[in-house]
Amino acid sequence: MWSVWLNGAMGFIMAVTMCFCLGDLSKIIHTPTGYPFIQLFFNATRSKAASDAMVTIMLIALTSGCLSETATTSRQLWSFARDKGLPLSYVFARVSRPADVSKRFLLKINQVSPTFKIPFNAIIASMTITCLVSLINIGSTVALNAIVSLGVVALLSSYSITIACLVWRRLWGEPLPPRRWSLGKYGLTINVISLLFLAPICFFAFWPLSIPVEPSTMNWAVVMFGGVMVWALVYYAVWARHSYTGPVAVVNREQ
Repeated sequence: MWSVWLNGAMGFIMAVTMCFCLGDLSKIIHTPTGYPFIQLFFNATRSKAASDAMVTIMLIALTSGCLSETATTSRQLWSFARDKGLPLSYVFARVSRPADVSKRFLLKINQVSPTFKIPFNAIIASMTITCLVSLINIGSTVALNAIVSLGVVALLSSYSITIACLVWRRLWGEPLPPRRWSLGKYGLTINVISLLFLAPICFFAFWPLSIPVEPSTMNWAVVMFGGVMVWALVYYAVWARHSYTGPVAVVNREQ
């Protein structure tokens, strides 16, 4: 919990510092570099070398963040397949037995590699999808912006669904799962405040950034998000509700 307070305080200091170092806002928005944060660094330092150094630090941090996010995504992909929450997940439901190294590339997406002790194929799938998505920017910045916006909305939606489930359990007196840390008697109040905070953000995250709205300025995230939600609901109603029973608490490795 102390890390949350520390990061929040440092983030506030960083935001105040950026506001004081902005300079001419129009020059930052219409910077020839194409990236406003690079222009911000130059306005603050008046040095190309210092700006390059600060951009390098950000690139290293962003690359490290991408690697950790990819690792997290691969674990979630493997866990969801293990819990039979994906299409054809019954094919991937078995944790692999020790196998020959030459066969590790043929493991199912939810099988752990006996050589690396990691969900190898899930990592490869996550990395491949990430690389393919990054190539979209070459053909269409509109499509890439829609996917980036979709990522923000999906993240906020996951927060909202999780918190809403906690609120529902607290209101109906249902027992909560075992946890190492609790908000105690303030939990319900904080959960409700969190939902009220997230609701308008999720709503406006679907809106276009400018008017008049044209195909090139439309925020297509609402179409993509709605399509995925409709597909997921249909899949659950037709198939997954008969096989998906929630996260598996204990997994027994086959001998």
